[in-house]
Amino acid sequence: MSQSVKGWALFKAAMGSRKTAVMLALGFSSGLPFVLLIGTLNAWLGELQVSLATIGVLSWIGLAYAFKFLWSPLVDRARPPLLARLGRRRSWLVLCQVSLAVLLWLLALTDPITAIGTFAGLAVIAAFLSATQDVVLDAWRIEIADDVATVELLSAIYQLGNRFAALTGGALALVIAARTGWPIVYMGMGVAMLVLVAATLAAPEAAELAEDRARPLGDHAAPDPRRRTLALVIVGLGWGAAILGLGSFMVEALSPPAPGAKAPSAGDFTKTWGPWIVIMTVVLPALVAAWTNRVREPQPQPGQRMLDHCYRALVLPLAELVDRLRWGAIVVVALILVYRICDSIWAPFAFPFYLDFLGYSNDEVAFASKLFGVLMTIAGVALGGLMFSTLGRMPTMLAGAITAAASNLLYADLATGGAGIDAFAGVFGLYDLGVDARMVRLMIAISGENIAGGLAGAAFVGYISSIASRQYSAVQYALLSSLTFLVGALGRAAMGEAIERIGYAPVFHFTALLGLVAVALVVIEWWRGAARAPAPASSVDPLTAAPVEAPKP
Repeated sequence: MSQSVKGWALFKAAMGSRKTAVMLALGFSSGLPFVLLIGTLNAWLGELQVSLATIGVLSWIGLAYAFKFLWSPLVDRARPPLLARLGRRRSWLVLCQVSLAVLLWLLALTDPITAIGTFAGLAVIAAFLSATQDVVLDAWRIEIADDVATVELLSAIYQLGNRFAALTGGALALVIAARTGWPIVYMGMGVAMLVLVAATLAAPEAAELAEDRARPLGDHAAPDPRRRTLALVIVGLGWGAAILGLGSFMVEALSPPAPGAKAPSAGDFTKTWGPWIVIMTVVLPALVAAWTNRVREPQPQPGQRMLDHCYRALVLPLAELVDRLRWGAIVVVALILVYRICDSIWAPFAFPFYLDFLGYSNDEVAFASKLFGVLMTIAGVALGGLMFSTLGRMPTMLAGAITAAASNLLYADLATGGAGIDAFAGVFGLYDLGVDARMVRLMIAISGENIAGGLAGAAFVGYISSIASRQYSAVQYALLSSLTFLVGALGRAAMGEAIERIGYAPVFHFTALLGLVAVALVVIEWWRGAARAPAPASSVDPLTAAPVEAPKP
């Protein structure tokens, strides 16, 4: 069955066999904690008048999804105790789902006002487990595919499950919260996660690849065991230092300051340590990868299997990318770091903006953002796919970067009263349709942002898919798409402080200017000629097989 199956036909296909039905449920299981932790949680905090600076710091829990490839070798090879008899994949899924259910219940029982540190700690652990579940599902989806339930079909069904989860954890959660309160919402979502364990138990367990387990490096060229270990130590220390720095500041920022002491500034932290974090997590591993290319051996000697698995997952894919792109890797990585910054950096503040600053109700935001907005995102993705197939990769990338930056100006206009939006609505007679003018303004702004986000997202997924080589497609895709979250997530805490200090409109103007950096890098990459060169074959489909999506409320 073709991966082009969509809509009701896709849902019918999902119900057509055990594998596809389970994939739909597990796609829902993947998407539900993501939307509850990255978007909906901020609506709860905003309703309680938690400061935007605190919301910005707390949004760093989303980095768990960016860093998940770091522990993927452990998840891929080890089995959790007591559950090992369920199989390599199902044991991890059951552990993650049951733990997520318990953590959602604990979040429901914790007061974010009086115990923000405990609340944040629970959210961090939940994000870590949610990201781990995604690692397992990405592997399981590939391993159980066959001629009927193809990887492409399973990936499309996985995305469909994610969309159902976004509606449940977004729109439905807002509607329920308006009537019962947020603790009841998170208690109910915890029950839903527990119910999804049944889908995991019904899932077929994939056969283990004995040869790959015995020879993790296979025929890949690599340095000798001593140098492999040294490369892993250097990369591990860089990532460890970055995570420790972020975690330490997060704990400090969420702890009450000592009497007479000044609260730590997220803006100061971002300016001082943000560049160093990028160096430790991006530049240093790239330099190590370049060094390993110089000292590699065509037939490397085997070392310790666990270390070799880690090397294959964390260093080899980047080494291949640097070796193939040479100096062009600098432009590619820079473009990946900033391309989605416009929408990713302000995502945690969307619900506080709609609900608290603009004064819309939960029901209004649920309809405009999560129901109507989803349709606009689909329209944007379809537009991106059409442009990608007719105009090509780089023109679509450029259009996505420009529209993503311009969409921030819509929100700046909305924040100052919506004069520009009113003029647009007046020209097209949108106020004559009998819909409340305030809702029209919100829907126009969300339409622009979601169409731009869908277009940019489709272009970006296609671009990363074209960069990844077939030999390392899954890991390179995960690595490159993870970088997408890094810069935007680092800037969120500082952005929360900036909004409290100068207001939403100036910040939206600033994020629009940030988007011009992505526009400039697209032009440079286009000029560099990488898009016109024959692209390496990739097993990742640009529109349906993407496990990554810019965080949205």
